[in-house]
Amino acid sequence: MTEWKILISDSLEEGGKALLADQAEVHDRPGLSAAELLEIIGGYHALVVRGRTKVTKEVLEAGEKLRIVGRAGVGVDNIDLAAAAAKGVTVVNSPIATTNAVAEHSLALMLALIRQVARADAAMKSGQWPKQDLLGAELSGKTLGLLGLGRIGSRVAELAAAFGMRVLAYDPLLTPEDIRGRGAEPAELEQVYARSDIISLHLPLTPETRGLVDGEALSRMRRGVYLISAARGGIVDETALLARLESGQVAGAALDVFSAEPPGLTALVAHPRVIATPHIAAQTAEAQERAAVDIATEIISGLKDEPLRWRVV
Repeated sequence: MTEWKILISDSLEEGGKALLADQAEVHDRPGLSAAELLEIIGGYHALVVRGRTKVTKEVLEAGEKLRIVGRAGVGVDNIDLAAAAAKGVTVVNSPIATTNAVAEHSLALMLALIRQVARADAAMKSGQWPKQDLLGAELSGKTLGLLGLGRIGSRVAELAAAFGMRVLAYDPLLTPEDIRGRGAEPAELEQVYARSDIISLHLPLTPETRGLVDGEALSRMRRGVYLISAARGGIVDETALLARLESGQVAGAALDVFSAEPPGLTALVAHPRVIATPHIAAQTAEAQERAAVDIATEIISGLKDEPLRWRVV
């Protein structure tokens, strides 16, 4: 066995841990604090994280032996990519493992929202039978607007089509032909806002997308729109969304991600026309096992200087 040392600072499924342990000395420390990570990272060649651990410039600089950081999942906004590149530390993720799980959760949020499932369940649990007050709507025949048509957005388009929905998509990185090939009708951002009954976000959090869905954008959407976000917190201006919910411009919102996590019992989370879930879109047994195995394989390849499938920097 080599003398590589690998630190796992967030939870990782057993399949991934077994692959790593077969090739290196592995220290499994889920829940490690920022101060503890900074203190010990100097002794490790690889670091495996999820979304909780913040891989800051300070952590990277303290990682004297650090060669590779693996994010078990898609988003890498918790890793300072510029600092990693400057230090020569490779960053990899596992972008395809959670695709289906997040797409299915997006559809679950849509259905729960327009059928008022959470409200109906809460009423039943308090001994009520408010059947006449819970008039819902159907996905069939509705227009779904997708912002972002990558792996997850494309899978959402496929699932939505099975429900009989018309799918519009805006993705500036794709050609109209690419968008059609992924099962959606290409549309400009303004067209998505104006024509969609439901809008679902599938964008990464970048300087360009941060605050993209602000008060102005929400006001340009069709009145009575439903908004779904299982993407990244920070894309939606939550204060503006709350105001548009109060005005009726937005009929309802289903959110799996928030600007600050956990958000606490904010006015937005507590709003009667909001369904809130605690960033669980990728939390299926199948997806987490795939993510663990994928990132472990990538970490080992990186340490061996072998070709990488999902190199970020």
